[in-house]
Amino acid sequence: MAADQSHAIVLRTTEFSETSLVVTLFTRDFGRLSAIAKGARRPKGPFEGSLDLLAVCRVVVHRKSSDALDLLTEAKLHRRFRGADRSLARVYAGYYVAEILRLMTDDHDPHVDVYDLTISVLNQIDGVGDVASTILFYEAQMLRLLGHAPGTDRCTDCGKEMATTASRIPFALATGGIVCSSCAPRQHQLISVRNVVIQQLRDLVDSKTSLPTLVSAHVYGELRAVMSRYIQTIVGRVPRTQYLLPQSVQTETLPSASNPTEPTA
Repeated sequence: MAADQSHAIVLRTTEFSETSLVVTLFTRDFGRLSAIAKGARRPKGPFEGSLDLLAVCRVVVHRKSSDALDLLTEAKLHRRFRGADRSLARVYAGYYVAEILRLMTDDHDPHVDVYDLTISVLNQIDGVGDVASTILFYEAQMLRLLGHAPGTDRCTDCGKEMATTASRIPFALATGGIVCSSCAPRQHQLISVRNVVIQQLRDLVDSKTSLPTLVSAHVYGELRAVMSRYIQTIVGRVPRTQYLLPQSVQTETLPSASNPTEPTA
């Protein structure tokens, strides 16, 4: 086994034995991977509390050539996720980032740009950035970087360029974007979306800045619903933490949750 080093974000930890953990990491150089961290559950183990959810570490991993789990031998903590110091909204947003990053990436498929985007977004959530706008920005940029950006200029069925002067535009979840009036009747997962919401979605996907801008309050609710349903279509399931996302911009208000603890799956 060769020992490889990289920076990594901790996405999930699962108990493996009385003393060890299986850790899911998103590394900057090797993409997502799962590794055994032997002794990580000991009070004075070799990892010294560096494997908390969303912690950023410098790791040493012995990668296996087979389907067996890799072996994590070192994790030097660079920074912890501090959302809990601010509000539950920021904690839950962090949980969602970890889950969506895990669901939308594949093992051993590196995406340096996705890693850098995630670090930037976590800094916003840890800081003073608006949680609702930051998460929408993250989702839109993730979709673009991973090749799933929703089509907002042409019909995603026939390819015809569309005039966006109508007040509402058909959006087909299965084809991944807007569709023309001729193709709309053939779609099975079709939603009607306001033109202004499509424009906001386009701006988020096409954004060239590293920092999210505030999403307009009058479009946030509808855009949040469109994004949630589209991501569900992409990943083939409803993310467990999706319902915990803010319901409006510039707010810390959350849906009620009986157990605000770290998700385990």
